[in-house]
Amino acid sequence: MAESPYFENVHDLINRPGEMREREHDFAVPAQLGEGLISVPKGALMHLSVRLESVHEGILATAEVQTTAHGECGRCLEPFDQSLQLEFQELFAYSVQEGDEYGVHGDHVDLEPPLRDAVVLSLPFQPVCRPDCLGIDPVTGEKRQQGDVEVASDEIDSRWDALSKFMTTTDSDDE
Repeated sequence: MAESPYFENVHDLINRPGEMREREHDFAVPAQLGEGLISVPKGALMHLSVRLESVHEGILATAEVQTTAHGECGRCLEPFDQSLQLEFQELFAYSVQEGDEYGVHGDHVDLEPPLRDAVVLSLPFQPVCRPDCLGIDPVTGEKRQQGDVEVASDEIDSRWDALSKFMTTTDSDDE
């Protein structure tokens, strides 16, 4: 079984408060991070810079992550890439006391759960290819461009005829 790129060996740091080690490496993301309109796909290149510090309670991991998310614009549906740069810090306890804590497993820590949380939480809920994206024209279905003038239509859909008669009747009753 191949070792996960998220595993960090901490054998030399366990129970040695004050010891520290830094490591940087690049790897292909083994599984997609995120869902929906934007995610970091499997195989995308990720740069991970991690500092591991031994403290009395466990191993403190401070990490910087750089990668690229691939998505689809929520307005115009065009594909786009978004650079991600984020940091996170997590304590991996020697003895896990609560369900929401991460722990040291044997001689390693698994950075995948906190890294996955940090990446997914940094992804936009409604991604756009650019902040001023105008989206798709609802009539033509074409992507709107800067400078397009929206013309107000006086045409009323025939399905609303009954309501327009009601509005005419109500307006004449008010007088």
